[in-house]
Amino acid sequence: MSTRRRARQMAIAALAAMAALSLGACGEDDFTNDPARASATINVAAKVDKREVVVSPNRFGAGLVNFTIANFSDSPVRFTLSGPKEAASQPIPPGAPGSLKVELPEGSYEATAGQAASPQPATVKVGPTRPGSQNKLLEP
Repeated sequence: MSTRRRARQMAIAALAAMAALSLGACGEDDFTNDPARASATINVAAKVDKREVVVSPNRFGAGLVNFTIANFSDSPVRFTLSGPKEAASQPIPPGAPGSLKVELPEGSYEATAGQAASPQPATVKVGPTRPGSQNKLLEP
């Protein structure tokens, strides 16, 4: 009986080793994320006053953009982008901040803020799509 028991243990050990080897061979060494991760969102500041609309930076690559708008005028404004893609914020009260998050394709845009005394618009240039954030550490 001890030889049978030993043979059974050897067979079980061999099966376990074969199972471990076959499972280890599954999959690829190089995993690709397809489609690749999109470019990271960029933050752009905009200021509206009685005289003008200022956007900083006013040149950046295509992709997701988060505009933070400061209204320094005396009346509510609606920050609007006109160009290959149209977008507008909710009304922003005087002295208050607002925001607009939009995916912008490449092209030239005009940033305006409609109000009684329309300020001078700003020009925004959106270049080719920014590189993706694949394999990049996102910092706070």
